[in-house]
Amino acid sequence: MRHLIDFGDLTRREWDQLYARADKIIDAPEKFIDVCRGKVMASLFYEPSTRTNFSFQTAMLRLGGSVFGFADPRSSSVAKGETLKDTIKMVSGYADVIVMRTPWEGAARAASLYSDVPVVNAGDGGHMHPTQTTADLTTITRLRGSVDGLSIGLCGDLKYGRTVHSLIKALAKFRDIRFFLIAPRDLAIPDYLRQFMRENGMPFVEVTGLEPVIPQLDVLYMTRIQRERFVDPLEYERNKGIYVLTRRKLDRAKENLLVMHPLPRVDEIAVDVDDDPRAVYFQQARFGMFARMALLSDLANQPRMSPDPVEIGKGPLCRNPNCITQTEHYLPPLIKYNGGTKCCAFCDSPL
Repeated sequence: MRHLIDFGDLTRREWDQLYARADKIIDAPEKFIDVCRGKVMASLFYEPSTRTNFSFQTAMLRLGGSVFGFADPRSSSVAKGETLKDTIKMVSGYADVIVMRTPWEGAARAASLYSDVPVVNAGDGGHMHPTQTTADLTTITRLRGSVDGLSIGLCGDLKYGRTVHSLIKALAKFRDIRFFLIAPRDLAIPDYLRQFMRENGMPFVEVTGLEPVIPQLDVLYMTRIQRERFVDPLEYERNKGIYVLTRRKLDRAKENLLVMHPLPRVDEIAVDVDDDPRAVYFQQARFGMFARMALLSDLANQPRMSPDPVEIGKGPLCRNPNCITQTEHYLPPLIKYNGGTKCCAFCDSPL
């Protein structure tokens, strides 16, 4: 766990250890107030955030550490043209752990190539969001006792929804999970994730309607249609407001259903759902803080380690316009294979 870039990089045993630590923190947070005493977290948020930014800062402060950073890149030397590499090299000289969110897919992976301290991916464009997944799995495990054997509905923007992508990767480590992928055709999961699920024996059905499948679900994970991810505004207009969960629709759901959402919501969960005991999205946000405390208590206390030199690139290998390689041309031309498909190692897009 030198870095946390993609939840898929963790083993099931590593996750179980992380959850066990989070569970102890939830029960007795006062016992962890000095775990990161004297440690410093750098918070680099190139994109707006409420829960992730605040929960990471609160997590570090509750562990006895301190925080510096920015929530607007215009207040940093990024506005002067500083490269990601130089920002990371400089910041890793000051901090013990770096938490970063960016609109560029693969940016956290790129940062990890140059950092002397652990890098945590707090969201990279429409790609991945592994620490939201730690919040999600902590919530399910704490409230249901186990993640194995559940029927899980993922509803909304499954194309650009980085929280969904990370959750799917994580759930490959659990047993006997059935997936209902609920999305309009324009916003279905990317092909590489569909292939990933098939290769890992993860049974799924893709549907466009929520109400027909809601009685079968143990967990319903709602997501918003993300205006900021659309290149074509007409595509957003076609899909916004397509799913709205109301108390009436929950009448057909199981009594022990968990209704989750990474937040913020727009109009996809009606306010009248908030008081239903099955609505756990605000608890989910609080559990996320404890999960991040568990993560930071490990990563912030790791020894500094200079990264190995990497090849200097000569331009983007990837054609994804949102990939970090499109702007940071010095990055090495790294590739990986998802199944038999050759992909960009930064953003997972097929090459």
